[in-house]
Amino acid sequence: MDLKEIDILGSEITHHWYYRSKAAAMMSLVDISEPAIILDVGAGSGFFSQYLLGYTTAKEAWCVDISYEADSDALAMGKPMHYRRSVEAVDANLILFMDVLEHVEDDVGLLVDYARKVSKGARFMISVPAFQFLWSRHDEFLEHQRRYTRHQLEKVVRRAGLSLEQSVYYFGLVFPIAVVTRLVGKWFQSRNHLPESQLKRHSHVVNRALTALCRIELPVLTLNRLAGLTVFCLATRT
Repeated sequence: MDLKEIDILGSEITHHWYYRSKAAAMMSLVDISEPAIILDVGAGSGFFSQYLLGYTTAKEAWCVDISYEADSDALAMGKPMHYRRSVEAVDANLILFMDVLEHVEDDVGLLVDYARKVSKGARFMISVPAFQFLWSRHDEFLEHQRRYTRHQLEKVVRRAGLSLEQSVYYFGLVFPIAVVTRLVGKWFQSRNHLPESQLKRHSHVVNRALTALCRIELPVLTLNRLAGLTVFCLATRT
């Protein structure tokens, strides 16, 4: 989670349709049947770790982000959360890379670095923005390096030495809306227009409607290999 988006949404981030829907998709892909220790890379506020601590048997989370001013510790749902600027070896069995790889020049190298910090059998849950043709001022605002197709992300995962379990697209039902919005926006934008976030605060009604629309996808999420705004990938450290 990008800290710039936290600044925009503030406390409303926990109710925003985009983040709640992405968290629900993440949880549907990761079967946590035993107490897990989470390593959340590029965690920002730790939203996704907090979600897992609250709705699964996960028992502890290590949130890593170079943007933190200092190391700190807290509780979420009565479970420990550790916020760190960096970590070495961690006894974690679920590693989150939620919208992180698109920010770095060497995405393979970052995955390799963290694969070395955890034990064999640890699972990696990765999400990235999909399709380069959807590139917009929003990507520039968040300082993205690239967007991915499903196959491109699979290639990165394999080059990092991880064993691919599955990869899918999500936000398929809102995908056509985003395509029209972004392509029209590119047509009308001026060359000197500054980067800006497309993430907005919404009314309760809009949030509920968009959340319900995205929820429709969840039962068939693992079948979507065609299109969406986000690529999810689940892999294992072998």
